[in-house]
Amino acid sequence: MKTPFLTLTATLALTAGLAQADEVRVYNWSDYIDESLLAKFEEETGIDLIYDVFDSNEVLETKMLAGGSGYDVVVPTGTFLQRQIMAGAFQPLDKSQLPNIDNMWDVISERTSKYDPGNEYAINYMWGTTGLGVNEPKVREILGEDAPVTSWDLVFDPANMEKLAECGVMFLDAPAEMIPAALNYIGEDPDSHDPDVIAKAEEVFMPIRPYIQKFHSSEYINALANGDICVAVGWSGDILQARDRAAEADNGVEVSYYAPDEGAQMWFDQMAIPVDAPNPEAAHTFLNFIMDAENMATASNYVYYANGNEASQQYLAEDVIGDPAIYPTPEAMENTFTTTPYEPRVQRTVTRLWTKIKSGT
Repeated sequence: MKTPFLTLTATLALTAGLAQADEVRVYNWSDYIDESLLAKFEEETGIDLIYDVFDSNEVLETKMLAGGSGYDVVVPTGTFLQRQIMAGAFQPLDKSQLPNIDNMWDVISERTSKYDPGNEYAINYMWGTTGLGVNEPKVREILGEDAPVTSWDLVFDPANMEKLAECGVMFLDAPAEMIPAALNYIGEDPDSHDPDVIAKAEEVFMPIRPYIQKFHSSEYINALANGDICVAVGWSGDILQARDRAAEADNGVEVSYYAPDEGAQMWFDQMAIPVDAPNPEAAHTFLNFIMDAENMATASNYVYYANGNEASQQYLAEDVIGDPAIYPTPEAMENTFTTTPYEPRVQRTVTRLWTKIKSGT
């Protein structure tokens, strides 16, 4: 996800006027698609594609709940999708316009139905886990050969973090990811909605806060690849992109991704159509294009994330389908957890706690 790139078509100011019948506006995570697919869509359909990017669910949610975003397709993560469906932000899919929906993978569809019963409002785009990106040579140099690179101890143990501050550690600026990870680490339910339980995350973060260089949900990719930091808590595919960028640069940085032994959060990014989308017909055309098996494989082969399209698997590169960091083993899948959206009262508690953690006060 997360390093903005140039839009295919210069982004137009969103106006109150009706969208042209031959135009579709898509709002996706940054660095989250092979740009060749954008050109291919325009060539095959004759529809102009305006493609904008964001790097946090909170930014997208603000637009969705305000209404009038002007977008035809957006890509919230499952927990945020669920809350936005409840708020009436999306329109049901017309599956008669989506023949490629037959390509979708029932294993993932069953999991996403937790957020969207019957998958009536969205299709899965990508899924992955939240874990540890590690510059292994640097970390082992600082912590020793027995450095706990596969454990949350690496970043939640203050003794380790005090030493790792020397080479730099970044965390996601994503309370819906970071707080459940901390709760899981101390043996609490990562999906707890009890404010008293959620408050216990403060006990995990405050002792390590002085050693966290930055909270950001996209900058860690290049920082890790360039050797500017040695550890990041981030999204699986982002860290694998950092690994490959470092390898391409041949800069001596060696990046690995680990879904921690104690358990990692599994998340799902879902494509949905806003209830006030200017061009829902073109939106369906875009979703059906994305669900084409070869197109979906092209996207996964670029971003290094698993997708929810079973038919695409025959077209996936071996270093994607064969990498357990991307497509985990069934045993590893059992060691993941999912979360559900906080109700508004609890969300306010979480927001206040996260602001306090980031400020360190």
